[in-house]
Amino acid sequence: MPLHKYSVKVWEALKLKQGIYARLPKHYLKSLEPKEPTPVHWRPLGVQYRANPKTGLKERVQDVPIPIYYPPESQDGLWGGEGWIKGFRYANNDKMSTRLRKTWKPSLLKRELYSEILDHKFTITVTPRTLDLIDAAYGFDFYILKTPKEDLNSKLGMDLKRAMLLRLVRRNTELYPNDPIKREQVYNKYKQFEIPEEEAEWVGLNLAEAVEKQRLLEHKEPEPLFKTCVDHLVKELHMKKLMEPHVTEKK
Repeated sequence: MPLHKYSVKVWEALKLKQGIYARLPKHYLKSLEPKEPTPVHWRPLGVQYRANPKTGLKERVQDVPIPIYYPPESQDGLWGGEGWIKGFRYANNDKMSTRLRKTWKPSLLKRELYSEILDHKFTITVTPRTLDLIDAAYGFDFYILKTPKEDLNSKLGMDLKRAMLLRLVRRNTELYPNDPIKREQVYNKYKQFEIPEEEAEWVGLNLAEAVEKQRLLEHKEPEPLFKTCVDHLVKELHMKKLMEPHVTEKK
């Protein structure tokens, strides 16, 4: 007999259907749906069968992704989808020797990256692959705005994306407020990524932050009792004045 009514594996999905979680915006709940990131450490074949290069016979193949571990510090930088790979190696490169555990880690660099939208330089931990992706996107801002959440795989990256999107929406007050010409140039360059402010405010928030934001939006300050009594008294006096007979003098 099962100990739980529902399997432990579906608890997270069921949690989003009740309570304050169910009142979160639909576009935010949609962003929580898991998506497969672009393969980085392996190359998918994309086919179920292929010809054996030696025999020429048809054989079945499978795309088996390599399990990757993303340490907590990867959320504070931009690793370009790279992570730690755990495996084994042979001692002295001899296949007849004992297997030893090994962890392959990406090369990490400290670089200063300039955001044209935010007009600020950030010192961020990156990998060589991240620098190549930034060059391929023709700029740091384009890389952040174009790359989807599952490929960024970084809390810092999503926070930067939210700040950039909000700056574009609030361009009249926050985007180069002292330089109208520069403001128009930057806005025209990145306006293709503009989304409504109601959606931009939720981009990149984790579940705990989103729940707290929703709680603050629903929170209503208690109204003092004396204010309610005063409003009620004013209405009564107003009605009483309207019910009094109106005397007109004859000329």
